[in-house]
This record gives sequence, structure tokens and C-alpha cells, in this order.
Amino acid sequence: MNAYAMKQYQTVNVHAQVTEASPHRLIQMLLEGGLQRIAQAKGAMQYGNLALKGELIGKTVDIVEGLRGAIDVEKGGELAINLDNLYAFMLQRLGLANVRNDPAMLDEVADLLRQVKEGWDNIRPA
Repeated sequence: MNAYAMKQYQTVNVHAQVTEASPHRLIQMLLEGGLQRIAQAKGAMQYGNLALKGELIGKTVDIVEGLRGAIDVEKGGELAINLDNLYAFMLQRLGLANVRNDPAMLDEVADLLRQVKEGWDNIRPA
């Protein structure tokens, strides 16, 4: 299968997964995507591909901003406020990791996202 056909297949497959996913599953998918992009950015950083590193960190920022935007502080109270602050911290660290080319900062954000994902995975969807 040529690269264009494979890309089209992947686009359709991802679109179908997103449109059929529950809100709970969508958050899981965002968390998974954030972790994947961080791993890819770290690899790009290690190979000196700064343009790709910046693009992947940018995609991770978009994902974390999306997660942050989904928080309902009125319904979530203190927990939601703490999660919002955690996401704000992650965004700050991602920016610094990009500027400083620091893989340890990417690991730090990945660890935090992994903890959020583990907690989210343990919630039973309604």
C-alpha cells in the first residue's frame, strides 16, 4: 500500500474512532496521544531534529490545552482547580523543555500525564 493510501486509511480510522467514542474515551485518547507525542518529541530531540521536536511538543501543548479546556471547575470544585493548575504546570514545562532541549522535562510531563491517565482509566464511565 502506498504512503498516501495508508495515510488516508489512518485518517478515516481515527475519525471513526473519535466520532464513535464516549466523552470518557475521548479524554483517554487525548491522554494517550499526549504521551505518544512526548515520546516522539524526545526521540526527535535525541536525534537533533529540532523542527520535528518543536512540532511534536506543539502538538502536545495543544492536547494539554484541550484537556485543560474540558475541565468544568463549577462541577469539579477543588479537584478540578488542582487539575487545571497541574495542566498549567505541564504547559510551562513543555515550553521550557522545547527551549532548553531538555528530555528530563519531557519525562517529567510524561510522568504527570501518565498519573492522570491511570486515575482516569480507573473511573467507570457513566
